[in-house]
Amino acid sequence: MRARSALIVGALVTGMGVIGAGVAAAAPSTPVTITLSPEQVGKICDQRIPKIEARVDRLVTRINGGAEVKGSSAWLKARADKERAAGREASANLLQERADRRAGRIDQLNKAKQRAEDFKTKYCGSK
Repeated sequence: MRARSALIVGALVTGMGVIGAGVAAAAPSTPVTITLSPEQVGKICDQRIPKIEARVDRLVTRINGGAEVKGSSAWLKARADKERAAGREASANLLQERADRRAGRIDQLNKAKQRAEDFKTKYCGSK
């Protein structure tokens, strides 16, 4: 009975592996080009790009804010220091890790803003 169960499980695992390999092989190896209509480009240039730039600016300002700015890296570090002083080392470590991760997001945000500016320069003209 155990041998039969092992055989069935083995067959299922093998079948899943073959299906997974088939899906991976079916994925296109060349990049896909997306074409936008002039109306879509206009909407992106007029509405989306300004929102993206404003949001990135707000987030960068918030992350780089001082200990009095709720949500900033310094604010999280100050909370971690308070937790550590109260003897709660585990929560202090979690807060410190969050602060470090949040500070690391600045590069990602700047890259997103740069991509938006590149799109704006390339497709939006003098807007």
